[in-house]
Amino acid sequence: MGRTGFAELPLHSGKAPQWLVKRMIRLAREISTIIIDEYGRGVFLQRLSDPYWFQAFGCVLGYDWHSSGVTTVVTGVLKSALNPEEHGVAVCGGKGKASMRTPEEIVEVGEKFNLSTGTIERMKYSSRLSAKVDNVAIQAGYPLYHHAFFMTEDGKWAVIQQGMSLRDRTARRYHWLSDAVRSFVVEPHNAIVGDAKREIALDMTARESGGCRERSVDVAKEDPRRVARMLKSIRPSYQRSLKEWIKCGSLHDAGGYVAEFLSMPLTVNWKALKKVYEFQPRDYEELLGIRGVGPATVRGLALISEIIYGEKPSWRDPVKYSFAFGGKDGVPFPVDRRSMDESIRILRDAIEQARIGDRERLRSLKRLRRLIPEGEF
Repeated sequence: MGRTGFAELPLHSGKAPQWLVKRMIRLAREISTIIIDEYGRGVFLQRLSDPYWFQAFGCVLGYDWHSSGVTTVVTGVLKSALNPEEHGVAVCGGKGKASMRTPEEIVEVGEKFNLSTGTIERMKYSSRLSAKVDNVAIQAGYPLYHHAFFMTEDGKWAVIQQGMSLRDRTARRYHWLSDAVRSFVVEPHNAIVGDAKREIALDMTARESGGCRERSVDVAKEDPRRVARMLKSIRPSYQRSLKEWIKCGSLHDAGGYVAEFLSMPLTVNWKALKKVYEFQPRDYEELLGIRGVGPATVRGLALISEIIYGEKPSWRDPVKYSFAFGGKDGVPFPVDRRSMDESIRILRDAIEQARIGDRERLRSLKRLRRLIPEGEF
């Protein structure tokens, strides 16, 4: 179980016209059926969890591929196009309020699929924690507003969710796949995709944040009153203290600690920290899973771990690849040829086999061709 990538897209307003959505549903049903029949449900989830393939799929369906709307529209289209009884795949959740119904829909679909209670509960947990990780453990300024959970009758799942930055009007898409990795909190992705990179972003899922994760758990298990005192003792590097002029044996004696990238949380959920203290989590995943532990609490614990105990988290934005298969000139990131070729091949084969009219087939192939360098289609 793990995140397989995310894409960063310009934020566009407005809705897809209904006539386009109807056509997209019909074409999506045909393409999905071909892929599931030819390659199986597992491969279908793998394709959805690949941000490159998903973006190309949206383009083939006729939607503006360089837009945040492709996420919400395409997942919504697939929710209508996929028939759980026929395809053995269902989509739960969606945008805004629809995302809040994800747990209920997982139960409904799980019962249709005759999944065990344990499997359904694991899926509900996976849905909730994948959202928690992307909303809380990675803090780059993209709070989630969309969450789509794909589940199969054999107990596999994938997540496609999206966050929005009002600062520069971009959206970042996250992809998860149940088979990808074994941990929710240690680099659970195969690719992180975006054209913009934040100068500073807290990434508690980075491998180098391992010590900070462990120390955060230790701190969270302390009495909340002690945690509050530690937070109060932290000060930014530009802030001077009168105690600097008092001779003392150590910085601890001076009662102040200097943060490298100080971004103090405005509020900390002390009720949640009290709950953590009473629960005594065994690891960072359990800590994140506790309701009420949000971005401010995670950041506060990370700062204490770094400044007081010397366990630094990663402050680097983990973005690695350009979402549009990379740039032709290698800027900002190299073209991922293997991923591109595989995405194109599967989509092209599905379009050619789909039970659609010749005109619609030609239009779909033409849209797909726009994504490919000349002479490689």
